[in-house]
Amino acid sequence: MAGQPFIYSGQGFSLLRDKNRFVLPNVLRSTVRESSGTRDVLLLAKHPEWKCLVGFGQSRVDEFEAQLEAEQARADAAGRPFNRDKRAMQLYNFQQVPFDGSGRFTMPEALASLAALDDQLFFQGIGRTILIWNPQELYKLADDPEFEAAIATCRSLQDAELAKAKKK
Repeated sequence: MAGQPFIYSGQGFSLLRDKNRFVLPNVLRSTVRESSGTRDVLLLAKHPEWKCLVGFGQSRVDEFEAQLEAEQARADAAGRPFNRDKRAMQLYNFQQVPFDGSGRFTMPEALASLAALDDQLFFQGIGRTILIWNPQELYKLADDPEFEAAIATCRSLQDAELAKAKKK
């Protein structure tokens, strides 16, 4: 799993389904699967700034020590304090969430609570990680033009999923 980082690109939307499960979109699932080796597991943590979750595969964890070293070096060079233990606690504070062959998984209650997740999830691949939003939390950022495209995509995917569910 060492080598080049895995890149998550694309978006998806999932409604809460039977057995209290969501579906990891296929456009992101294959990369998570590759990143996690033989295990179908998504690693989830609270985003440090926004009210959403961040997701990634196992290979991302392999990069954490190098990231800590780089952050320590930058802090030292700038003469800023750096609490390595506190930062490590942030990085390693994730939960392993297994998913089945169709991408179905159960959201851990503690994580759902931290990100105000309900019965709808918007997934946004952003390179090294995936953001997982309650659409209503994302929409609260509408005043920030940098979120314009994500919000438009989320609304479009949400409308399509809700229309599909209504037909059932």
